[in-house]
Amino acid sequence: MDYIELNIPVSDAEQAEILTAELSELPFESFVTEREVLKAYIPQSKLIDYKEDADALLRRYGVEGARYVQIESQNWNALWESNFEPVDVDGRVLIRAPFHASSPTAELEIVIMPKMSFGTGHHATTKMMVQMIVASDVRGRKGLDMGCGTGVLAIAACGYGAESMDAVDIDDFAYENCCENLATNGVAERVCAMLGDVSVVAGRSYDFILANINRNILIGDMDAYVALLREGGELFVSGFLEADVEAMQRAAAERGLVPHLRLSVDGWAALSFVKQ
Repeated sequence: MDYIELNIPVSDAEQAEILTAELSELPFESFVTEREVLKAYIPQSKLIDYKEDADALLRRYGVEGARYVQIESQNWNALWESNFEPVDVDGRVLIRAPFHASSPTAELEIVIMPKMSFGTGHHATTKMMVQMIVASDVRGRKGLDMGCGTGVLAIAACGYGAESMDAVDIDDFAYENCCENLATNGVAERVCAMLGDVSVVAGRSYDFILANINRNILIGDMDAYVALLREGGELFVSGFLEADVEAMQRAAAERGLVPHLRLSVDGWAALSFVKQ
């Protein structure tokens, strides 16, 4: 699969975060900020349908000088190796690539070869989701990682004692990458990776659900999440800005979910709710 890299000049980190949030509503799957350039990646096959929307979005924010560059599949690993640094989550969880050194002090190490899938731990939303896993008691519980990307959250949950996980993503490359990372981290027998949307797990039940996607999908699928949660189960969500917290809380309250945890980093937010 070939990808297109959209190079966007940005004035500061705040603008990069805002554009990342906006572009994530389109089929852009991964983002990297280097100095004053935001790099957003989208499958070449999808760009033809969404290029007009992306260009209109950039015009709306007054962005000039953006350009599209084709990235061939065989070049992706080299691209990530040049950008991917280990991620330390509060000194407790280390997310690293296979070519990084191990850490003797981390409670949990997660080895991720991200390729073209979202979820290296670098983004604030992924870090906050890992923080909520660490802060919650998932031991012996069954969970769902919805929109799993690399599978990093499912792997983290297993590392903190989850009995079993289902990991679901709609993208075929993300599914394949997730399977590889599950095997690398020795949790393939405890995590069932599935290709599809939330409908592929209809009728199942979970003690907790992890969903790091975006506001529109989270709200659109919230009825399904509630149906999948057992009584007393927890829903952990991120992938949206602090400005979207009120809308997320309102959607959750309308479905009988009670707020529990709230985290904010760099303008991004993460929330958890309990089904009562």
